[in-house]
Amino acid sequence: MKRLHQSISISQRILTLIGWVVLIIAIGAIGLALYQSIDIEEEQVVNNTEDNKYIEFLSEIYDKVQENYWEVITDEALFTLYKQAAEKLEKQPEVIINSDRVGMRSMMKQALDSIETEEDKKDFTVNVATIVLYNLQPLGRSGLYTTQKETELWNNVKNIDPDTNLYDELEVSEDATVEDITDAAEEKTNELNNIITDGNKTEEEIQEAQSKLATIQRAEETLTQTGARNTYNESGVEATVYGEMLTNNILHMKVKKMSPTSFTELQQVANEYDQYDKLDTLILDLRGNIGGSIDLMPYFLGPFIGPNQYAYETYHQGEYEPVKTKVGWLPSLVRYKKVVVLQDELGQSSAEVMSAVLKKYNVGVLVGTNSRGWGTIEAVFDIANQITDEETYKMFLVHSITLRDDNQPIEGRGVDPTIDIKNEDWEDQLYTYIPSQTLVNSVKTLINK
Repeated sequence: MKRLHQSISISQRILTLIGWVVLIIAIGAIGLALYQSIDIEEEQVVNNTEDNKYIEFLSEIYDKVQENYWEVITDEALFTLYKQAAEKLEKQPEVIINSDRVGMRSMMKQALDSIETEEDKKDFTVNVATIVLYNLQPLGRSGLYTTQKETELWNNVKNIDPDTNLYDELEVSEDATVEDITDAAEEKTNELNNIITDGNKTEEEIQEAQSKLATIQRAEETLTQTGARNTYNESGVEATVYGEMLTNNILHMKVKKMSPTSFTELQQVANEYDQYDKLDTLILDLRGNIGGSIDLMPYFLGPFIGPNQYAYETYHQGEYEPVKTKVGWLPSLVRYKKVVVLQDELGQSSAEVMSAVLKKYNVGVLVGTNSRGWGTIEAVFDIANQITDEETYKMFLVHSITLRDDNQPIEGRGVDPTIDIKNEDWEDQLYTYIPSQTLVNSVKTLINK
């Protein structure tokens, strides 16, 4: 009888335990359903609001960032950027249920509900998007662009200055000879240098003279080269590649920017100087080159390293993409057996990619200082959900990063020169690589300019 009682007692305990388990599961299911219903209800409320266009605008940016940003970004991290943007604009959310896209939409609805006018709502939306994009790493590389801003961007990439006429800057006519242009440039340069060195001039006057001097240099470089001048006359694109003979055997080729015309200019300059039989040394100058079109690199690098060569890699959300050259050797460049590549701390972007590739393939000796370390590739993305008929916004986003010769990111590191001119014995080092005192002296003169 005692055993029977114990057996019944155990059975009751088991049944009780099962009951509790069932109850807990039921409560969990009810809680999950309630949680999901809150999400659905919350989303429906957001979708039904008259502020929907602003929320959809911010949501599209959210989605495009997650899909196209160079590194994987979690919902929580992206939500936090939106939350910090709202707080910066003094719109502290009262209730936050989720730290994700749904939570972001709810948070934006709360903020927009507290704003009275449409103009203020538009400003808030634009400011949130701007702050979020600005704070993506690297800071300040991504942003919200208007149509005007995009036009300015592409003019910069193409090396077009719509507000400047180079002929007017030199005060010459469009049919002026090369000699006329050279003489005018020399006269203007002397005038401006006198202002810069005049101890009685104000800082503002000196800065203005320096700016004009840079424009005069641009005008001379563009208008004294036949190919570059024709391009400028047709489309307003200024020269990005400039050549000059330093001695009867040394060609100095300056590449100021990587624009869509730079590859054509490279060929024009190289071919123009191919007539001089004694040229056997090239100084390829990338100092101050702010980069530009990364799409140009597979073409620009081919003449230096050959066709179908693995030039460099880009990185996007865990994936590495190798980039090959799309053209081959350029006969008018192959002739140069002694090559020095110059770079400095102002060189950035695709110019750094070029330095890294030339260093990797031992195309000459890389001389100068560490480059800037600006190794990002940006892209412009259309936004379907616009917030006003008066202005079209686009998203400018860091899409990928580039890698240098040791497969480390260029971003934040730069490209190390083979010979650092900060070292006292850099001239001796260069002479060890290329035993020509004339070349060493020429490089030193360029560096000290």
